[in-house]
Amino acid sequence: MLEAVWIGFAFSLGLLVRAIGLPPLIGYLIAGFVISATSADLNYPSEGNDIIHHVAHLGVLLLLFTVGLKLNVRSLGKSEVLGTSMLHFGLSIVLTLPAALFIFDVSLYQALLLAVALAFSSTVLAAKVLEGKREIRAFHGRVAIGILIMQDLLALLVMSIANGTAPSPWALLVFLLPLLRPVLYKLLDVSGHEDLLILFGLMLALVVGGQGFEMVGLSSELGALVFGAILAKHPRAGELAKSLWSIKEFFLVGFFLQIGIDGLPDANAWLFAGVMSLLLPIKALLFFLLLVFFKLRARSAFLASLSLTNYSEFGLIVASVVLPQWLIPLALTVAISFVISAPLNRFAHPLYDRLCNRLLKFERNIHHPDEQPISLGEAEILIMGMGRTGNAAYHYLEDKRNIIAMDSDPAKVLEHKSKGINIFYADAEDQIFWQGLNFGAVEAVILSMNDVEAKMIAAKKLRKAGFKGFIVSHSMHDDEARDIIAAGADQTYLTMSEAGVGIAEHVKQHCFNKSA
Repeated sequence: MLEAVWIGFAFSLGLLVRAIGLPPLIGYLIAGFVISATSADLNYPSEGNDIIHHVAHLGVLLLLFTVGLKLNVRSLGKSEVLGTSMLHFGLSIVLTLPAALFIFDVSLYQALLLAVALAFSSTVLAAKVLEGKREIRAFHGRVAIGILIMQDLLALLVMSIANGTAPSPWALLVFLLPLLRPVLYKLLDVSGHEDLLILFGLMLALVVGGQGFEMVGLSSELGALVFGAILAKHPRAGELAKSLWSIKEFFLVGFFLQIGIDGLPDANAWLFAGVMSLLLPIKALLFFLLLVFFKLRARSAFLASLSLTNYSEFGLIVASVVLPQWLIPLALTVAISFVISAPLNRFAHPLYDRLCNRLLKFERNIHHPDEQPISLGEAEILIMGMGRTGNAAYHYLEDKRNIIAMDSDPAKVLEHKSKGINIFYADAEDQIFWQGLNFGAVEAVILSMNDVEAKMIAAKKLRKAGFKGFIVSHSMHDDEARDIIAAGADQTYLTMSEAGVGIAEHVKQHCFNKSA
């Protein structure tokens, strides 16, 4: 009965908000409040909340594990990550402290803890949004995730200090974990491609990483992230993340439900959430200005800032430890920030396209080394996006025409360059890239980015920049194909249909040759 209520409410409200163009997670948040409001009338079992909290915790661990699988640990030490996270943390506390102290009847200590709890951004929401748009490895995605990880480490430190606890001496063994990499690589290699692979991922994320770190006094969330990061450089890390996708998505529904299930807010909670929600634009502006200060272009700074413009689930964890009486107001604040942030991130790219002329004024004259585009040279064909589709197209054409590729993931660019591929870093959605682009001898462009909106924007920008050549794209769905063609592409191929035709062609040739 209880599971039917959870799934029924989550599905119904998720479907409803999706129909009006909002992310389903907003429906899950609303479902949590509905369940909380009706729990007394419907006589839900008292253990129901404990179950949903456990499910939510598993979802967070799996999410952080998959984030770790795509993490470049060295990026955490870069100035734009370390500097932005530390400065934003301090400035956020300075700005939020007066609001908490003078508007609400709290002590200085409580106001300070509330300001600290609200200084963090949501790792779960940002990672889910970036992952859903396949931007977690793009430059702005990696910067945002790096900042979030630094914030999570700060949150763990705050909880330890406020709670008066310290990790066990056994926690020092964590520094030896990289020595386990060869063993973990071997286990991943022999796990195959099906159920054993999934169980291997669950074991590392939930048992070895999650439970193991808790046993030595560290955060289970940190443990899941660390073990994912250890496997990040393995060739099958992406396959492992993909195999856990559906399980992780299901458990994460529990995370968004539990925010609402924790209790219904009163008038004071709504007032607190309303005041703190008004501070979200300041939070976004701080992130943007700091990232631009650390040499990021306006576009990367804007997209990263938008993904960080929310309040964190770690604020709820901090509150549960040191401010239990503020748990419901903070839960409402986090929920409202999600409702604001999720649709903004959904339309982040068109939003930047509208604001770019104003935002470009904030850029410094020097830019981050990862964001320097280069000339197209004498290339005749340009491939935008070097995933599986772009990679296959490049290798098919490289012996026939002069070809060049580009991608928005610097790590992927370096990997392809090491294999001799003619590729450079650039983002097709960056206004500066288009302003300084000289097409030279390019006759055709292949749009093979993962994001549909990126393809549409690229097609529009190409035509707006005066490109008269051939533009072709791939797509997974008919409606997306029509949108890409309407944006300026000449042809769009449905990936799965073309794969089927290709297989049939091979069969036809084989049978024809055999009969001949």
